[in-house]
Amino acid sequence: MEAGKRGRSVEVLDHAKRLGGKILMSGGGRCNFTNMYASPENFLSQNPHFCKSALSRYTQWDFIALVEQYNIAYHEKTLGQLFCDNTAKDIVTMLMQECTEAKVIVSNRCEVGEVSYKDGLYYVQSAKGTYVCPSLVVATGGLSMPKLGATPFGYRLAEQFNIPIVPTKAALVPFTLHDHDKEVLSELSGISIDASAACNNTEFNESMLFTHRGLSGPAVLQISSYWDAGQAVDFNLFPQGDLFEALSRAAATSPDAQLSTALSNTYPKRFVQSAMPYLGLENKALKQYQGKQLEQAAYKMQHWQIKPNGTEGYRTAEVTLGGVDTDYISSKTMEVKAQKGLYFIGEVLDVTGWLGGYNFQWAWSSGWVAGQVV
Repeated sequence: MEAGKRGRSVEVLDHAKRLGGKILMSGGGRCNFTNMYASPENFLSQNPHFCKSALSRYTQWDFIALVEQYNIAYHEKTLGQLFCDNTAKDIVTMLMQECTEAKVIVSNRCEVGEVSYKDGLYYVQSAKGTYVCPSLVVATGGLSMPKLGATPFGYRLAEQFNIPIVPTKAALVPFTLHDHDKEVLSELSGISIDASAACNNTEFNESMLFTHRGLSGPAVLQISSYWDAGQAVDFNLFPQGDLFEALSRAAATSPDAQLSTALSNTYPKRFVQSAMPYLGLENKALKQYQGKQLEQAAYKMQHWQIKPNGTEGYRTAEVTLGGVDTDYISSKTMEVKAQKGLYFIGEVLDVTGWLGGYNFQWAWSSGWVAGQVV
């Protein structure tokens, strides 16, 4: 739409059956379209400076202004995350309307095959025939959610033009567990608690969700982007303060109460029943805890370490970590430095946002800057 506004002749080729599949399913069908606090610090990349230019030139406030221009009702859910009040279709309709007004042709169900380059022009073989163009923009996304049409096409095209790929892996993805952990924790499926998750000097304090396969929820999805196979993750199951202090107060006011009763004031009962034996916590009256025993019980709740078996992979991952090496791309235009007229934007690049609308903002920002010059 940005290139179209400049009078460029633009056609979008999309092999998917429906347009904006990831937009339509995101945020439970309400699309977490940006984040009020989006900044370069919310993105992972081998070159953390790369995203700064695009994010500063087309900000979350620019996209919010477009949403407001179309009178799309929205709300902040938590931590600056903005969602449509009604449906994600509002965002797709808005973008398609902008494209229509800019005389952009959008073709879906259009497979793209071989791409070649000769004498300053790109030759794109497709189901609709061969296109010849001076500017080719690759906006093919990552490997996550293959059911929506994700493929490695963008990476293969980059390698064809001698652009390296930073190794990819599933990110913003649930953890799976080893059998001995899964046996106990799968009983907690459906329970959500506040927790902080920490790994590789990074920590997220949100909620975690127990599933029949493992661990999920915002805190887990966030830390998965920083986790490497074989590493342990540290969970604080009482992130809101000092659990020992809280249990000490409970012991002073209700010394005959069982530890399980005191913990049930904070956690769901079903969680307490399974977690206590799993964490090695003895259930007895608070007054029977001698010396540092109560402090040790609190410590186990606030320093639970678990080594995931792995992740659920690209099937359920929200994004792909890694991608086209940004050292070979201009941060001002998204053009390949050594290949005139070839551009990469969005998730196909080695720029990955946190959970909460950041990845959509990167799509809007990187697309906008490319649209000013293609």
